Amino acid sequence: MSTAQSLTAHEVFHRLVGGVAGLAAGDMSQVERLAALYAEETYVEHPASPHEMPPLTSRADLRRHFTEIAQWIQQIDNYRAERVTIHDTTDPEVIVAEFVYTGGGQDGAFDIPCVFIMRVRNGEIVSSRDYFGPRIPVSG
Repeated sequence: MSTAQSLTAHEVFHRLVGGVAGLAAGDMSQVERLAALYAEETYVEHPASPHEMPPLTSRADLRRHFTEIAQWIQQIDNYRAERVTIHDTTDPEVIVAEFVYTGGGQDGAFDIPCVFIMRVRNGEIVSSRDYFGPRIPVSG
């Protein structure tokens, strides 16, 4: 059994958001680690995105996606996932993760509320619907 096959959906999710935080901190090796969390053939969509984003359907698509977002995410201070709640469903492959990406920059601190609905099979993400809310300024 490979390491990926031994990962639960919860563990895959935590590696995903941890890897994104590492990528934001400048660790470009996270691109490959993040892409490896997805099945070779996958289906990732961002239904609420204001930008027209076609679904990501392969590990290569995810590799390109994470390389592209590194350019803007590395401009954010202390970008990380917080207030994580993971809901199990009646389907053992599917979880619903609610969380907030937090960070800061020239315009101050902010939150981005998120909900990911992920299907994880054999330790790999085979599909995901990733919903990102608007960037909300945080005072304090």
